[in-house]
Amino acid sequence: MFFFESDALRDIAVSYKQAYVTAEPFPHVVIDNFLPDVVTEALRLSFPSPEAISWKDKTHEHSKKLASNKEADMPSAIRQFLLQCNSSTFISFLEELSGIASLIPDPHYEGGGMHQIKSGGYLDVHADFNYHHMYHLDRRLNMLLYLNKDWKEEYGGHLELWDRSMKTCVKKVLPIFNRCVIFTTSDFSYHGHPVPLTAPPGETRKSLALYYYTNGRPEGETGGISHKTLYQSPKTHRNVLLRHVKQLLPPIITEIIRRVRKKL
Repeated sequence: MFFFESDALRDIAVSYKQAYVTAEPFPHVVIDNFLPDVVTEALRLSFPSPEAISWKDKTHEHSKKLASNKEADMPSAIRQFLLQCNSSTFISFLEELSGIASLIPDPHYEGGGMHQIKSGGYLDVHADFNYHHMYHLDRRLNMLLYLNKDWKEEYGGHLELWDRSMKTCVKKVLPIFNRCVIFTTSDFSYHGHPVPLTAPPGETRKSLALYYYTNGRPEGETGGISHKTLYQSPKTHRNVLLRHVKQLLPPIITEIIRRVRKKL
C-alpha cells in the first residue's frame, strides 16, 4: 500500500516553490515522474474503461468528457491514492509548494475524481467554479495526475494555460504518464484543452483531479461573487481552433490567406 513520505514531498516543494509562484500565466508547476512508476502503473491498469462504470457524461456545448467522483465506482488503488492526496502529509506539501496556508481538502471530490476523454472529446478553455456550496469554502488549488502511458504528441489532449486577456496560449502541457500539474485557481486562471482529442481507437485521456479550498481568499482573485465554471464564448473557442489550424498550415498558405484577408 502506497503512502506519501513527508521528507520526499518536502524536497519536491523546496525544489519547485520558486518556479511555482513565478510561473506564467498564473502560478503552477509541472512535475514529471511524480509517483513511483509501480504506483502510477497500478492506477492506470485499474482505471475503469468508458464502458466499465456509470460515468457522468459531461457532453454539452463546452465539453465532451466522462467524469466520476463516486467512491463506490473507484478501484481500490485509485480510492486509496485519492485518500492519500487528502491527507495531512500531502496538504502540508501543497501549502509549502504554493504558499497558500490552511488548505482544506474535499472528501466528496466535487467536480474531481476520475476524468476520461475519448477521441473527439475536448474541454473548452475556462476558469473553474470558485466556491464549494456545501462547505462554504473558496476554491484555491487544483491538482491533476495524468495516467496516459506511451502518449504521443499527435494524440493531442494538451492542457492549455491562457493569459488573463484570453489572447494567448502561454503554455501547453502534454498529458503524459506520471505527470502531475498543480496550479492556483482564480477567476483568471484560464485553462482547458479546446482542440478535440485525436487519439486512436481504444486510447483515452485518463486523469485524476483533486481540488483544495480555504476559508476566505485574497482580494482581487475573483469578482467577489461565487459562480459556476466560466467557459469562454463560442467565438473564443472558434478562434482557438483557428490558431491551431494555422500552426499546421505551410507558411506559404498562411501568407496567401493573410494577403487575401487584407484585401477584403
